[in-house]
Amino acid sequence: MNDLSLELLPNQIMLGVVGTGTMGRGIAQVAARAGIPVRLHDAEPGKAQAAIEGIRSELEGLSAKGKLSSEEVVSACAKVSAVESLEMLRGCNMVLEAIVEDLEAKRDLFCRLEGIVADDCVLATNTSSLLVTAIAASCMRPERVGGAHFFNPVPLMKVVEVIAGVRTNEATVDSLNRFVRHLGHVPVRASDTPGFLINHAGRALYTEGVRIVSEGICSFQDVDRVMQEAAAFRMGPFQLLDLTGLDVSFPVMQQIYRDFFEEPRFRPAPLLKRQVAAGLYGRKVGAGFYRYDKGTMVMPPELSISDGSSLPVWISPEDRASFPWVPAKLREYGIKIVESPQGEGDAILLVLPLGSDATSAAVVRGLDPERVMALDPLLPNARRLTVMPTAVTRSEVRDSLHAMIVTGGGKATLIHDSPGFVAQRILAMIVNVGADIAQQRIAAPEDIDVAARMGLGYQNGPLSLGDQIGAARILHILEGLQSFYGDPRYRPSPWLKRRALIGRSLLQPDA
Repeated sequence: MNDLSLELLPNQIMLGVVGTGTMGRGIAQVAARAGIPVRLHDAEPGKAQAAIEGIRSELEGLSAKGKLSSEEVVSACAKVSAVESLEMLRGCNMVLEAIVEDLEAKRDLFCRLEGIVADDCVLATNTSSLLVTAIAASCMRPERVGGAHFFNPVPLMKVVEVIAGVRTNEATVDSLNRFVRHLGHVPVRASDTPGFLINHAGRALYTEGVRIVSEGICSFQDVDRVMQEAAAFRMGPFQLLDLTGLDVSFPVMQQIYRDFFEEPRFRPAPLLKRQVAAGLYGRKVGAGFYRYDKGTMVMPPELSISDGSSLPVWISPEDRASFPWVPAKLREYGIKIVESPQGEGDAILLVLPLGSDATSAAVVRGLDPERVMALDPLLPNARRLTVMPTAVTRSEVRDSLHAMIVTGGGKATLIHDSPGFVAQRILAMIVNVGADIAQQRIAAPEDIDVAARMGLGYQNGPLSLGDQIGAARILHILEGLQSFYGDPRYRPSPWLKRRALIGRSLLQPDA
């Protein structure tokens, strides 16, 4: 018999949870609150009962804050029972494991469970890094094994990846989807690939941010400030790495890079290995990329801006037409815009490139590179501007533009010459990785965006972000980066390229 005939409805579920760490306890808590009976088991005697007491304490804390009634606390706690042996999970028609992230341990557990539970019991793994297919391979009935990857903390992180292994059938997937929805969480379906959906989609922010710093373009604080204040991200990549802990994040980066057979888009940088070797894991140890005072990040002040002479600025008619917000914004800061590149005195020659560096832009346009500065024109609502000189820009020209923006009431980050600045590079990579997830059919376009918003905290999912900026512009940036570096990490996804060519939304599925 190769099919499961039963598609479980939420009111039919008797849930077994194996493993009482943070994830297992969190899953049991949300299931009990949703009215599902839970049998909680841990291999270590007494841990299951201790986990129930922990659940009770957390729910009572919510009640004290007025978020739950005392009756709801009593009702939820009554739904959870501790069982000291796997045999006592007999009668459960769904068992979810949240044990150590070890392939052999998970395989052994599922093989033992198969000798206990009924043939139509759904077996689910909360693995974050192992293939569901590999876990199910040793089972007699791999078709009833699926992935339900919750995120920490389970009660607050409302997205769950539902993963079908190669031999998982649709009845199993449907049961897991129904279960997740009944918890008040949102299921997103992902195919069984390294990193599944959310960890896969999150690679670009980290790896490109680290690469920018590794190239000596700017500091990690500069990258974080640009991503927060120009790109409107809640946290920059280095703040996020400190929050999750490099002892956790760096091995995941290495594993995804290896499991995708050294896909250049996911290549980590040696900078992170050095940071790990120093034990600078982040907030949990009080020091990472940032220093922490009683758990609060200490953001070092920006370098003071030396007073520079106020030079007029010339912008080409083509750049003004393409990005009219730039001259308007500079005028708000009291900067004089002139009509001729000769201007009054030695005018700053301002270029507004996409996917190019200041030096290349100066050469292509036939401008004096000693007078050229570049400004990132991608994000018209940016609360922070990013500016950069060519390799030979005179210091008075460089300092003048930076100082005029800041003294005029704006915020500016001065970086070394870089194709694509900071935000262009990171945003283009985020969109491109999201597009390639769609291209590989790892997840549906809508699920990719939902997962990134809910699981990564992005304001826009990668495909919506690409539509907002414009697929053609993202393609132009990536092609510029690929041409400059000769690195296949920047090759555009076919999903992005085709939709850019025909002017269609990145969220539009193939016919």
